[in-house]
Amino acid sequence: MDIFATLQEEKGRLSQSENRIADILLNDFEFAVNASIIELAGKADVSPPTVTRFCRRLGCESFSDFKVQLARTPYIGMRYLKPEPKSQEPADVAQDIITKAQNALFLLHRSLDLAAIEQAADRLAQAEMIYAFGSGGNSSMIAGELQNRLFRLGLRITSSSDHSMQLMMAAAARPADVIVGSSFSGRNTELVRAFTLAREAKVPTIALTQSGSPVAEAADITVPVDLPEGHNIYRPTSTRIAYLALLDILASLVAYRVQPQATATLRRIKQQLVVHRDGDDRQLLGD
Repeated sequence: MDIFATLQEEKGRLSQSENRIADILLNDFEFAVNASIIELAGKADVSPPTVTRFCRRLGCESFSDFKVQLARTPYIGMRYLKPEPKSQEPADVAQDIITKAQNALFLLHRSLDLAAIEQAADRLAQAEMIYAFGSGGNSSMIAGELQNRLFRLGLRITSSSDHSMQLMMAAAARPADVIVGSSFSGRNTELVRAFTLAREAKVPTIALTQSGSPVAEAADITVPVDLPEGHNIYRPTSTRIAYLALLDILASLVAYRVQPQATATLRRIKQQLVVHRDGDDRQLLGD
């Protein structure tokens, strides 16, 4: 049971007395989880029976059951229960998004592990086959974008966001191949399993993730991305902007390492786009 989810559903139907109890849960969780029924009733200026009725409204059998459920509730932070007020004006939202993206790029640039990036680029350039793994909204996109960036250089690459497929691909990979995995949190246990399987088969692995995380520990080469995030739950994570920049750095380094092959492949791709879509060579060079 998630006490806070139930509380949010019931909030509009609570009495004034019950709302005072709810406000204590939202504003002073530490007090609520440790308080007796008398202490909670006193702080809310209600009677103990009102507290009992409140507990039953939330699906608990008694105050004691309420305390047990409250203690078991994974407390994910007040920012999801009482989001910080933010301006909704387009100019302010645009400034917030762009400023955070610029800051993410600045922090990434300042913290780049250039030695690890160079190792990763060397491995990718020499690989017979590249497997790009990622799951979830952001890392799935990163895996797909890595495929998008490298196939046009003439490299053999496929991406997957399915855990079972990743495990099978890791089992099928050979020592001349490379597996690249993205995990923003570094706690993707399925990716750790795929990396471990690859390591046992002597298949090189590269992780784009937080340093010191389980995914980082399971990889042969880790390119760390350790960036802070703000408290605005409505703003998309700016860390993904940093990951995209990191992919562009890797792709550019790989391109320079396989320059003759990359040049020929890029020219063939551009020729087909000019003939069948654009009519000239003035469109974006990369795509």
